[in-house]
Order: sequence, then C-alpha cells, then structure tokens
Amino acid sequence: MPRNPRRPLWPWVLLLLLPPLPGTLGHRSPAGPGEAAEEPGSGTAWPAFQDLQEQLRAAVALSRRYWALFSCRVWPATCGQDGKSPLGKTPLAWSLPLLGQQYLDILTTWYCSFQDCCASGDCRISNNLTGLQSDLSLRLHGQHLARELVLTTVRDYLALTQPDKVLALSFHGWSGTGKNFVAQMLAENLYRDGLRSDCVQVFTTMLHFPHPRLVDLYKEQLLEQVRKTQEGCHQTLFVFDEAEKLHPALLEALGSHLERRAPENHGAGAPRTIFLFLCNLGGDAINEVVLELFRAGRPREEVAMGHLEPRLQAELAASTDSGFGHSRLVTENLIDLFVPFLPLEYRHVRLCARDAFLSRGLPHTEETLDEIARMMVYVPKEEQRFSSQGCKSIAQRISYFLP
Repeated sequence: MPRNPRRPLWPWVLLLLLPPLPGTLGHRSPAGPGEAAEEPGSGTAWPAFQDLQEQLRAAVALSRRYWALFSCRVWPATCGQDGKSPLGKTPLAWSLPLLGQQYLDILTTWYCSFQDCCASGDCRISNNLTGLQSDLSLRLHGQHLARELVLTTVRDYLALTQPDKVLALSFHGWSGTGKNFVAQMLAENLYRDGLRSDCVQVFTTMLHFPHPRLVDLYKEQLLEQVRKTQEGCHQTLFVFDEAEKLHPALLEALGSHLERRAPENHGAGAPRTIFLFLCNLGGDAINEVVLELFRAGRPREEVAMGHLEPRLQAELAASTDSGFGHSRLVTENLIDLFVPFLPLEYRHVRLCARDAFLSRGLPHTEETLDEIARMMVYVPKEEQRFSSQGCKSIAQRISYFLP
C-alpha cells in the first residue's frame, strides 16, 4: 500500500533524534517507600504495558512539536498567521530543551544544505534584523553613529522590492574601532553561515592583491568572483578590508558594479548586493573633531554627522598615499554612505575586555578589566583620552591573566 503523502515520515525521523524521555525504557523509576518492587511474572504486565503506551504517546506528541518547528523554520509560508503550523495546529510558543534545540538546528542545516526550503528560496539568507540591532546595541561599544547608520541603511535597503543599485558603505576610522566587527555582525545576521556563507566574499588587499604588477590578473579574478557569487546567490555581501590600499585599477573596475541601473523585472526577488569598504583613511580627521568637541566640553554622544562629514571628505580628497579618495567610487558618489567610527576611550576598552572574558566563559574581576585597559597606549599625550589601538589585541591580552 503506498504511503499517504499527507502523513510525512519526518516525525519519526525526529523521534529517533530526540534525547531519551525521563522514565522511558531503561530508566524505570525504583519503587517508592512502602512499595514492593515488582517481580517478573508477578501479574503486572498489563500496567507496565499501559505505562509504555503513555510514554510512546508523549514521545510522539513531542516529535510532532519538533516537526512543527522544523516545518515552520524551513517553510515559513506553511505557518499560520497566529504562529501555528497547519500540521496539527501545534503552537510554536514553547521552549525546546537545549539538546533538542541542537538536534533541530542540525537537522535544519542538513536539510537546507541540499534543498531550497525557505520562502525566499534560499536558506543561506536569514536577514535577522532583530539580531543585528541587538548585536549593534550590546556588542559594539562607543559607536552611536555607526550603530544607527548601519542598522537604518541596511534595513531600508533590504526592504526595497526592486533596488536599482547595490548598497555601498564605506567604514572609516582608526584600527580597532570596530569596522571589521560590524562587517562580521552583518554577515552573521544576514546569512545563516556568517562569513563562511557562499554568499559572502571577504577580500583583504595585502593578502589577495599584494603585487601591483599582477593587477590585471587580480582585476580579472576579482570581477569573475563577483559575477559568480551574484549568479549563485540573489543576495550577496562583499567586504574589502584595507580598502585604502586597493590599486586604482581595481577601484575603477568595481565602479561599474556600483553604478545605478534600471531595475530588473524580478519583483520581490530582485537581486541585492552590499559592498563594504573598510578604511583606516579618515581616522585622523574623525579623531580631531571628537577631540575638539571634548575640549569644548561636549560629550561624544553629541558628535553628529554634520560635525564629521566635511572633515572626513576633505581628508579623503587631500590624501596622496591612497587612490581611494580620488577614485570614481568617491568622485562620482557611487558610495551611498560614509560611516565614521569614533576613537575609543578607557571605558570602552574595559567593556571590550569584559566581552572577551565572557565570550570564552572565563571569570574576571573589575580589577582585571582595569589592568587590561591600563595596558593600552592612550593619545594625545596631554589628555591620554583615546586608545591608539582601539580594542585591537584585547582578546590576546586576557591570556596574561589566566591561571
């Protein structure tokens, strides 16, 4: 007899993956006080069979819950407006045991590795904007401007049904202020596999394009990599670290991808691409503005784009050590937003040290955080206000304080 397609085998597969339930076979509770232990053949087989039936019913009910969560995770369109799965109308507002959640994650990842399973048709893309907002608020320290600009711009771009150009963001600031950290947050929240996703490509100038004499080969390889990634993924992220060191020919080649184009007739499925350029260029101008406002008695939280943008643009245009500010990306306004990263203070370094301990599950004290923060070099010499390395190397420095 053929299997009824409306009764999937997934619940039984999930059942095999479930951790043992308390009281199931092999875990029978001992006799309570005053109760005699049951002897084999004592005429208690029927009650034992009834117990087994109840345990199986509970296991099947639990497997149905797993199936409901699994189906709603990989096929969101099958979930009702009230957050219930059509299969048995199982409510989703319940908590999985930690081990069960791990089983569900493993099964979802395995299934989505070879099957289109999301409403978007691509489970590699998660676009978890709530998670991005949380990460920017809780994990990024001292960057109120970057936090607001990145979240708002990315959210608005992803809401477009027919984007007519890629989203190009340029991050500027001293090393260690959080530029790479925010790029990582974007990858982690927009893609299931984060930086390891097939839809994400990261290029570091001195690693991937180290020899100027090979620029023609690099240009060909870069454009081919961009093309292949866009063909294989309808939402892509390209990150260029040390962008101020990119060869002018590479910047020129990238310009064609940042130009405005007529929207394709793909409706809600129109492809989306985000380019991130991470630059140390402009960091001096940003720091000077923040220091001037500090000396005038203004807190860093009052620093606005109006204070920074003119000076940042002026430094980009005046730079003779980099072709970035003179490239068509800047002169033809192909970059949508320049995001400034402010210099970090002592209090921010302490928070970075705390996060480094917490991320590794290590204990720490307030005195330890102070010791680590004092190990950093602060500038300018008179005020000792800003960490010259930001939070860079903090993760390595905590090893000095491990038992």
